[in-house]
Amino acid sequence: MATSLIHKYNIPGPRYTSYPTVPFWKESLDMVGWKSQIKNAFNLTNNDKGISLYIHLPFCESLCTYCGCTTRITINHAVEKPYIDTVLKEWKLYIALFEDVPEITEIHLGGGTPTFFSPENLVRLIEGIRQTSIIREDAEFGFEAHPNNTTEEHLRALYNQGFRRVSFGIQDFDPKVQHIINRVQTYEQVKKVVDQARTIGYESINFDLIYGLPLQTQNSIQDTFEKVQKLLPDRIAFYSYAHVPWVKPGQRMFTEKDLPNNDEKRKLYELGKHLLLDIGYKELGMDHFALPNDSLCLAANNRSMHRNFMGYTTNHSMLSVGLGVSAIGDSWLGYGQNEKKVEVYKKAIENQEFPIIKTHILTEQEAFVRRHITNLMCHFETHWDLLDINAQLFDEVAIRLEEMISDGLVTFELGHISITKKGRPFVRNACMALDIYLWNESEKSNKFSLTI
Repeated sequence: MATSLIHKYNIPGPRYTSYPTVPFWKESLDMVGWKSQIKNAFNLTNNDKGISLYIHLPFCESLCTYCGCTTRITINHAVEKPYIDTVLKEWKLYIALFEDVPEITEIHLGGGTPTFFSPENLVRLIEGIRQTSIIREDAEFGFEAHPNNTTEEHLRALYNQGFRRVSFGIQDFDPKVQHIINRVQTYEQVKKVVDQARTIGYESINFDLIYGLPLQTQNSIQDTFEKVQKLLPDRIAFYSYAHVPWVKPGQRMFTEKDLPNNDEKRKLYELGKHLLLDIGYKELGMDHFALPNDSLCLAANNRSMHRNFMGYTTNHSMLSVGLGVSAIGDSWLGYGQNEKKVEVYKKAIENQEFPIIKTHILTEQEAFVRRHITNLMCHFETHWDLLDINAQLFDEVAIRLEEMISDGLVTFELGHISITKKGRPFVRNACMALDIYLWNESEKSNKFSLTI
């Protein structure tokens, strides 16, 4: 890929797990509007496609210094039971709001480190959800796991609760890289848990891998992907390290001097992508790859793949309920984010209050833009009705895409935008052309990581 394109388009930009992105949500807390959105979405979708649950389990025994997630570092496992009790009480608040039995089509356990919790406590959590819900036959359950503390007991217990997907945070197999980011796990340990998961019957194993980490080189990427090829996980998330030390002080454990420069970073991605395609993975959406028979690849082929706060998913339920500290709920036309501090979160639940600290109800125009950004992120193209009242926005979008069109990255016709194969690494840049909040250029400067 031409270095000049990398320089031109390597600018700060959102990852678009939501639209509007969190920095542009309204500052006011609209609990009445949020509850109305939740109830309306539930009534519209529950008996049709069901609802999704994201449960945030924030505890980790040590801090991975690259991490941008909401975490609580502790070795005190006495925190497990009280936290799960609180999450189940929060779920009961939603049950009361729904006034009907929820039909669940997806559960994802994220963190933090979900496998920080004992198998017994994780089972108690899921059984607490099951007792108040209907689990749909096509439901997909997945969880994130650290290879070092994921035991065979964890894998069996969650499998018996219906989990068939597991995502292991690998990041890089190079010992020097692992040491500087404080995420040390050997190839042998990763192989052990992968083999255990496959023996138990897990249908989809994902590896999270990151490019642009400190001390990372083309040789370390080459070695990492040789090991990946031996283990052959069903899915790969190969994404850019977001260096935002002003948001995550843990990233100050290393400096910009330790990071590959922009050109080197892009070469790491191009090398990794080339190796994945050679192995037989298919490129899906932004920075994701899957083997041809994986359910996510099949969903991409039939255009049912969706993107939300859980990443790319095979299900598109209108309502996603977020449980736990910092979790975000999504009604498609509104968002609500939970309190980020464990103690404050617990206090709200004990007072029988939703622990929401931030909401955003979408305008008609925002919902229009969200639909088209989601289409680009999932399918690399989008169509619109020229008679739609919001279609006039694309007059400005066409102007903002002129350079990408000239560079062969995007095609634009009346009612249709398509990202070319050459342009796929720049999908975030294309989405930014649709983002009405970024039409003020100064808004890009200090809110987001670089796009490349």
